[in-house]
Amino acid sequence: MQAVSERLFSRKEVSQHCEPHSCWVVVNNTVYDLTEFIYKHPAGEDMILEHAGLDCTSVFQDVGHSKNARNLLAKYKIGLLTEEERTSTVQT
Repeated sequence: MQAVSERLFSRKEVSQHCEPHSCWVVVNNTVYDLTEFIYKHPAGEDMILEHAGLDCTSVFQDVGHSKNARNLLAKYKIGLLTEEERTSTVQT
């Protein structure tokens, strides 16, 4: 049985999803579609929209999100950055 390969996105593709109707972010080289979560975010939609289309790994880590928040984020995963565009420093 062969593993299903992850969908890959470039940073340019992610950057095109920076609006409330299509909001993607990158955290730790993983691409998330937060469109349906924007208005559920406890800190408000502005926090997510400010980083829409961007790599917000450091912001996500700096806030100190809980394990529950990390588990919730996982539900919105749509793929990974392409190999050549990944950062070598993945934060936990």
